[in-house]
Amino acid sequence: MKFWKFQKVFLAALFLAALLTACGGRTGDEGDKEEQGGIRDSVVIAIGSEPETLDPTKGWGHGNSPIVQSTLVRYTADLTFENDLAATYQLSEDRLTWTFTLREDAFFTDGERVTASDVVFTLETAKAARGSVDLTYMEEAVALDEQTVAISLSKPTSIFLNTLASIGIVPEHAYSEDYGRNPIGSGPYQLAEWRPQEQIIFTANENYYGGAPAIKRVTVVFMSEDAALAAVQAGEGDVAYSSATLGKTLVKGYHVEAIPSADNRGFTLPMAPDEGKTTENGAPIGNDVTCHLEIRQAIAYAIDRQLVADMVLNGFGRPAYSENDGMPWNNPEVKIETDLDYGRKLLADAGWQDRDGDGIVEKDGVKAEFTCIYPAGDSVRQAVAMAAAEQVLAVGIKIHVEGVSWDEITERMFSHAVMMGWGSSSPNETYYLYRSQGALLDDFYNPEGYESEVTDHYLQAAMEASTAEEANGCWQKVQWDGSVGTAMKGACPWVWIVNLDHVTYVRDGLSIGEQPIHGHGHGLPLIQNLEEWSWEDQTGAER
Repeated sequence: MKFWKFQKVFLAALFLAALLTACGGRTGDEGDKEEQGGIRDSVVIAIGSEPETLDPTKGWGHGNSPIVQSTLVRYTADLTFENDLAATYQLSEDRLTWTFTLREDAFFTDGERVTASDVVFTLETAKAARGSVDLTYMEEAVALDEQTVAISLSKPTSIFLNTLASIGIVPEHAYSEDYGRNPIGSGPYQLAEWRPQEQIIFTANENYYGGAPAIKRVTVVFMSEDAALAAVQAGEGDVAYSSATLGKTLVKGYHVEAIPSADNRGFTLPMAPDEGKTTENGAPIGNDVTCHLEIRQAIAYAIDRQLVADMVLNGFGRPAYSENDGMPWNNPEVKIETDLDYGRKLLADAGWQDRDGDGIVEKDGVKAEFTCIYPAGDSVRQAVAMAAAEQVLAVGIKIHVEGVSWDEITERMFSHAVMMGWGSSSPNETYYLYRSQGALLDDFYNPEGYESEVTDHYLQAAMEASTAEEANGCWQKVQWDGSVGTAMKGACPWVWIVNLDHVTYVRDGLSIGEQPIHGHGHGLPLIQNLEEWSWEDQTGAER
């Protein structure tokens, strides 16, 4: 037996063992026979990414819905807001104070009522954590009474509701250092068991104020995309996240749902030359090829994005031109057409020529040649990077593609191109990707080192806008104001290539509801609407 076939069978066997454990030794036909004539009320999901914590103050639910906890407001499928824990809310005339009145029927799963003090505690804890939840602009949160909380901001902030939609409220009386592994919340589900690197089991919160979910038990098993596909091919599990490179595989008893997402892939390109500088943690900064605007733009115009989406992603994706394609705050002017001649002209006008006939242009003794790194084992990023590198050769630029660990990426991303991914249902992301004060910090937001006073002005104006329409106009100018911007026709710190569909194998008869547009994070966005899932066939017929 060839190794890859052995590996596929072995991974499927591992999944089966985990599934047997999760289901108390019942699976496949056994489980079906026991459910004959009854109602299915459980699902098993194979997902590649395991959360680090279930603590919303430390990032759980960031960009999604933290299903164990409730939020003050939440996103609808069309990216508007609706009340969740909040029964009502008001914004003061100076736009500095938000006042929320809580619903009276919300209880934590230990029986304690959710109060304004819990909201205050959650926000203060999240602000102090200084993690993925940015509340630096929050002055204070005060409980006016048991059901009313007032939140004061240091400046008007248009994205505040977006932030609140990601912060699940935790119980002040039951919060401790190990809360992230043993959470108590008021959301539609509660944690039943967590075996790190293996699985998480959620059970329905029968006292959830929104109504008890139809799916009573959810087992999330962590496994790679290949292993997840092998598992459903073996008939094990009900839902499996796969990848665009595998999504054309037909599996009896399952159908593929290609869920649209804002999850994008593209090159980050260091904008500074190599002058021997380093970050605070000692990572080298700068690249003598990508520091040239004409190089970055020539790459952008050389790539046929539709071809990459069709061929590399098997049609499970679409061209990407920004970090927020399709969102209300996107500027349609960022779109560019593939134009090899224009890319060659950009290089030639700047003095880049192929002087030795090897097909690679050079200038001042520097070849237009560099390395793009990606996380090893990520088949989609590898395929997208290699396809783009092949296309870019047509304008005389050579990109070497190298798979490395995430630890190595954190050391090299300030001096090498990276096949990076972002994507969010909130404009917060644009703010963090491009603000000058975030350039070259030891995080993933702005490793290319983009800085611009003009962009900072638009970013601040967007943050302080009084209406969504006003804010969207400013976000759009961040990308392109007609003269400058972060777009590929502008400073081009990124070369955006594709937006992914999240390819999901779903057992026939299971409805996974109206999926909100997914953000970045291949796996967890899928479960944000678990309370809407149900088995359409309730007869217990053979699956």
